[in-house]
Amino acid sequence: MNQSEFKNQFAEMVAEVEAALREYISVKGNPQKTIYEAMEYSLLCGGKRIRPVLTLAAADVLGVSREDVKPFACALEMIHTYSLIHDDLPAMDNDDLRRGRPTCHKQFDEATAILAGDALLNKAFELMSCSALKMNNPLHGLRIISDVSYLSGTEGMIGGQVTDLESEGKTVAETVLMHTYSCKTGALLKAPVYIAAEAGGLRLSANTHTGEFYEKYPLAEAFDEKVQRLLRYCEIIGTAFQIKDDILDIEGDTALLGKPVGSDEQEDKSTYVTLYGLTRCKEILSEMTEEAKGIADSFGEKGDFLREMAIYLLERNN
Repeated sequence: MNQSEFKNQFAEMVAEVEAALREYISVKGNPQKTIYEAMEYSLLCGGKRIRPVLTLAAADVLGVSREDVKPFACALEMIHTYSLIHDDLPAMDNDDLRRGRPTCHKQFDEATAILAGDALLNKAFELMSCSALKMNNPLHGLRIISDVSYLSGTEGMIGGQVTDLESEGKTVAETVLMHTYSCKTGALLKAPVYIAAEAGGLRLSANTHTGEFYEKYPLAEAFDEKVQRLLRYCEIIGTAFQIKDDILDIEGDTALLGKPVGSDEQEDKSTYVTLYGLTRCKEILSEMTEEAKGIADSFGEKGDFLREMAIYLLERNN
């Protein structure tokens, strides 16, 4: 598979996700119509759809039906979108543009934006729970909900957002920055693998939720080596994705990015660029991409899509 073939397949998968999202979110003609308009405005305004596409790709590698994971893939995108709505608020990143359009709070107002984010989060868990109940073994769906809750919560995405905010205006150690990237971006990029593995009933042991509240949860050891390799792949591209964002914030084009460049410098944020400089950042990004490509190659032909995705994320300009 070359990049041209990858992009065609990627576009097909995005279209598959978009069609499903439109089924799940539509404007209703009731008194609270505005909230549906705000949800739809933010959810269906484009975006790369990396997380749901990665869910479908992980299912392909693990031999799991796409139909079994698609609702959970869409729920991931809802969670990601809610986080973007809230990140853009004046109390957080205070951004006016997202994906080339006014942010939700600019298009509507701050209160509506907050509620739209809350509504998308609730819709995601409504979708996952309803889908779990329809599974042949609902326990698999319950574990997916547990995984996604953890990875999007205080030990995952939200935790990373907290340390990111607390790092503004100061120089932080690489360990803190790595932790932030691993949680803020990386955690939700590992969720696709857990979704596919749980949906396929690939957990090696049913007795892995014991002791302290998931102190090491989600346990990679609960799955075989193939799943663990996939998790490592997602961990790498999650960090690489954030490093690429740091680079684009310096070299990017607002028209292509759909959001202002230079915001990291304005907010005096520590990034990989401030720690290592632009040249070394590009070297680190290339090294990570090579490792991700190596993991993808270990899956044979089934890993072709993942290999090209690593290259695509390295070369992206938005």
